[in-house]
Amino acid sequence: MVTNTPDVLTEEVADFALGLLIATSRQLPRADAYLRAGHWPQKPYPLTFSRRGRKIGLLGLGRIGQAIAERLTAMKLEVAYCTRRPRDLPYAHYPDALALAEVCDALVVIVPGGGGAETAGLVDAGVIEALGPQGILVNVARGTVVDEAALIAALSTGKLGAAGLDVFEYEPQVPRALIDLPNTVLLPHVGSATEVTRRAMGDRVLDNLDAWFSGGEVPNQVA
Repeated sequence: MVTNTPDVLTEEVADFALGLLIATSRQLPRADAYLRAGHWPQKPYPLTFSRRGRKIGLLGLGRIGQAIAERLTAMKLEVAYCTRRPRDLPYAHYPDALALAEVCDALVVIVPGGGGAETAGLVDAGVIEALGPQGILVNVARGTVVDEAALIAALSTGKLGAAGLDVFEYEPQVPRALIDLPNTVLLPHVGSATEVTRRAMGDRVLDNLDAWFSGGEVPNQVA
């Protein structure tokens, strides 16, 4: 039997994804470094991207995707999404990643179960470039969902504005080309990494084990 730990990390990761989107678009790490380096007295920090009046695309709309959509809606941002089939939700649905990217200014990758062969390279060069020179890509799913080489090329040549990444194709190894780019926010796969959430995940594992060994119904079976 295989079990998982659903729900307990949904809100934490949704908060994190929104924070990563804001940090990337408003260049928070770079602005922080600018202040610390003493540059502010010489001149103000350059103007940054705004999400006001823009459409945010969600590639995937599972539990976490829906929680992100709710937060974006509360921020008065328009939400669109891509899934295999439309959901009964008040957001515009698009049939594939490219169609979604063509109408969005930012794309948040939150494909449920991402990382398998079915989703490998789903966000390819065409999808990345469709976001445009002011577009932003945020990935909190799995690194293999995004064509990393194509992403680096688009960021390097100005075909994509910026990227916020919590996951990478061969983590924990991160390409030097990504690290050296000024228009990236890079984090070490910490989307659910808070004490509260990790403790809740551990408790869920123990609940499943207790149910198994006591002969009861295991609550979180996936296989």
